[in-house]
Amino acid sequence: MGIVLWIIFGGLVGWIASLVMKTDEEQGIFLNVVVGVVGALIGGWLMSYFGGTGITGFNIYSFIVALLGAIVLIGLIRMLRRA
Repeated sequence: MGIVLWIIFGGLVGWIASLVMKTDEEQGIFLNVVVGVVGALIGGWLMSYFGGTGITGFNIYSFIVALLGAIVLIGLIRMLRRA
């Protein structure tokens, strides 16, 4: 994927993850993109670690993998903030 698609993909994934984790009020569009892109990296790494396929492009499977990674990222950030 090109950089523009990564930004669009990251924005969508970060926005959905922030809605799921109820952090949408705290995050702006920039943080949604960052959470989405980093979440895609984390999700891809986790899937390859467990023997699955990581991010394969702009499709539903990659969206779900990235969404799971973004949710894990938001959960880790929440955990670190409480400590």
